[in-house]
Amino acid sequence: MTAAPESDGPTSSAPCRRNEHHDYSLQLNRWFLKPIGAWPESRATTTAERLLSRVIQTTCYALIAFTVVPCMLYFYFEEQDDLDTKMNSVGPVSHWIMSGINYTSLLWRGEDIRRCIEHMESDWCTVSRRADRAAMLRHAKFGRSVAGFCAVFMHGGVFSYSVVNSLTPPIVDATGNGTVSAPRRLPCPFYSKLLDTSRDPANEIVLLMQFLSGFVANSITVGACSLAAVFAMHVCGQFAVLYMWLNELIDEGKDERTAERKLANIVEHHLRVLNFVSRFEKIMNQICMVELVGCTLNLCLLGYCSIKEWNARNTKTITTYGLVFVSVSFNIFIFCYIGEIITEQCKKVGEMAYFTNWYRLPHKTALGMVLIISRSSVVIKITAGKLVQLSLITFGDVIKTSAAYLNILRKII
Repeated sequence: MTAAPESDGPTSSAPCRRNEHHDYSLQLNRWFLKPIGAWPESRATTTAERLLSRVIQTTCYALIAFTVVPCMLYFYFEEQDDLDTKMNSVGPVSHWIMSGINYTSLLWRGEDIRRCIEHMESDWCTVSRRADRAAMLRHAKFGRSVAGFCAVFMHGGVFSYSVVNSLTPPIVDATGNGTVSAPRRLPCPFYSKLLDTSRDPANEIVLLMQFLSGFVANSITVGACSLAAVFAMHVCGQFAVLYMWLNELIDEGKDERTAERKLANIVEHHLRVLNFVSRFEKIMNQICMVELVGCTLNLCLLGYCSIKEWNARNTKTITTYGLVFVSVSFNIFIFCYIGEIITEQCKKVGEMAYFTNWYRLPHKTALGMVLIISRSSVVIKITAGKLVQLSLITFGDVIKTSAAYLNILRKII
């Protein structure tokens, strides 16, 4: 960020506060991504830290594979034709697969994520006015709140499903003279020829491993969603600063040299924000595509499973499906909301420039406003795989598409 038009006299401890604000805005992201080895390495990262990160990444991939591979083998090679069990398991295993793909994307884009973090730090360190810093902090708090809600909804929804379906063992009639406890149901089925999970302790070991794998999968989704939210809110904070600068530009209209200098700062700052948005879209477009397709599928399957459980009057399972439905819906809504708000903020710059009293500026300076309006007319889009623009309309399309697929599924099965 370039220097603000004027400083209102920050105290000597201001740089410390700015660094604290930068750490505050990214604190939850660091908590979510470091345990899974997805927090980007910096120049200060030691060799021991790099080695530990590689070990964590290998472990995370192994845990995901431990759940996905036996489940896929179960679908293709298990002799029993239990369609309901297989349909109930498609949703959970798709969540693990989506998380594995997103994990690869986060690691692959680690350098771009690091540059975005450094960009944010530079913005916090160079801001000089209290009003600008307050606008940035307000949006940083909102981004932090969204990140927290992502963690609550995703971990709460998925783990409630796992707890209800796995930690409550079904009771079956053994001989007609009494009852025995059957093995605990697994969140994802396990191919019996690899390991007999119908007996202890194999059942308990696999259950524990799937719980650990589920925590990793949830953390990956939460980390990607929270990172997108924090980056998007930082963009909004920078645009809020830009709006204030545009409003204050007219106050210096009588001083041509000062007005030109401030307009140059505004144009430079605008381009800097757009550069951040471009890198942000590069990081998130593949993740957004995976979430868009996966959430559409999972919402459809959740509807199908809920109808089955409703017919069986299984209230407890229906409640867990409802929680998972809310968490999945919230997840895709956040991505669509981020795309919507960034597009609107980018358009608003041109509108703000047009509705200022530009006619009070010197002639040459007023002509410079055309550059801002012209650049803002180019719509900035956050896309899913460079194919689908993310917006609130897209969120509605996801809900409608999942409902349409649900109707088709009910007629086929």
